[in-house]
Amino acid sequence: MKEFIFGKFIYEYKLIRQNRKTLSLTVTPDLQIILKCPEQADSEKIEKFLQKKWFWLEKQLSFFKKYQRKIYKKEYVSGESYLYLGRQYKLSVKKRSENSASLLKGKLVVNTTKKVSDSNQNKKIINEWFSNRTNIVYQERFGVVFKKFNYKNMPKLSVREMKKRWGSFLNKEKIFLNPKLIYTSKDCIDYVIAHELCHFKYKSHNTNFYKLLKEKYPNWEKTKEKLEMYHI
Repeated sequence: MKEFIFGKFIYEYKLIRQNRKTLSLTVTPDLQIILKCPEQADSEKIEKFLQKKWFWLEKQLSFFKKYQRKIYKKEYVSGESYLYLGRQYKLSVKKRSENSASLLKGKLVVNTTKKVSDSNQNKKIINEWFSNRTNIVYQERFGVVFKKFNYKNMPKLSVREMKKRWGSFLNKEKIFLNPKLIYTSKDCIDYVIAHELCHFKYKSHNTNFYKLLKEKYPNWEKTKEKLEMYHI
């Protein structure tokens, strides 16, 4: 982490050097400050940029501090909100003759044979639904993105929980996607898949890697910034 001091204010920020021409500043909902800059940008240029952006930075931090949502433990009862493919869905639990879950009119509807207040049962149904949808959506998007590459062999796609990564690849044989990626929008999923497929040709994030990524996914920078608004 780097430190930026402006008058009486002290900020800690994450510096990411990339193959890019401009500097970019992002504040995430959990109050992380991320600065992206060209690989060769010196400390003086970064400092001047931060000073120029100070008012905007403080405004963003104040906004998220004011409207920041408290993290709470899910109780799996009607009224809770669940994120799926970039949209929020209200949970509605109903007593029925069979267990199931589906999206209906902007809601995540859970049908249960047990009491609607049985959080353990509701959790099981919801988790099974998310797991099923994750496999279906990931395979669908993987097929779409893979067609953009001229690779002869299609790697195997697997789902793996990762603390700090949305995706990873293994020896040109497997691509792993984080199950939490299902909470993001389809364009974010496509970007992560394209990113990992680029690694099959270039292991490191060098100029050739970003050139290929730009060719296969032209708006990757905007999508990446969008993805950073979500939390792993």
